[in-house]
Amino acid sequence: MSLRGVRHRFAGPAGPVPVLDGVDLDVPAGGFVAVVGPSGSGKTTLLSLVGGLEPVQAGTVVVAGEDLAGLGGDRLARHRATTVGFVFQHYGLLEALTAAGNVELALALAGRGRRARRARAAELLAAVGLSGRADHRPAQLSGGERQRVALARALANRPPLVLADEPTGNLDEAAAEEVAGLLASLPAEQGCSLLLVTHNRLLAARADTVVRLRAGRLEVAAPA
Repeated sequence: MSLRGVRHRFAGPAGPVPVLDGVDLDVPAGGFVAVVGPSGSGKTTLLSLVGGLEPVQAGTVVVAGEDLAGLGGDRLARHRATTVGFVFQHYGLLEALTAAGNVELALALAGRGRRARRARAAELLAAVGLSGRADHRPAQLSGGERQRVALARALANRPPLVLADEPTGNLDEAAAEEVAGLLASLPAEQGCSLLLVTHNRLLAARADTVVRLRAGRLEVAAPA
């Protein structure tokens, strides 16, 4: 994944508000990069651009060899479904589905058959320690368990890149440590790269590289 000269603005009552201002960033294959910085510095916007949730306004965003600025609606949808996996602070699970159903949904959207969906969901829930909770709905799970389901869902289609936005922000200390360990193991165990934004210094310290954003600018980049 590579960003070069990325700029992004949002409309404001007094005119455009710059959010990212000339950001360059690389996440190597199998790498783990953590983005830290104060609220409003552009961290979540950065993830949204890489994930294809926001259009590229200026600069280049290249993920898995594709420049996202050149992708149309259908190809961007495919990018979101198969090239990147998302882990959000608020889990993003569907309450009407079981843990297995939430993981299978990601596979269904990518066109996987029923038998393959069930097998992959079972495999991933086992990997995050939730085989015994596969038939439970989100309301029946703890916060840490919900986030582990969300992580399994993010990995469902074997994306080369996982994006995590404050993945431990809603968790108590013990659950946060458990999820942090699972996230840090992804590059080695799942063969993907990880780009994560967090206020959690202990989680950031697990990364290969820590990048600091301040007022939309890349201020510091250093090994964790």
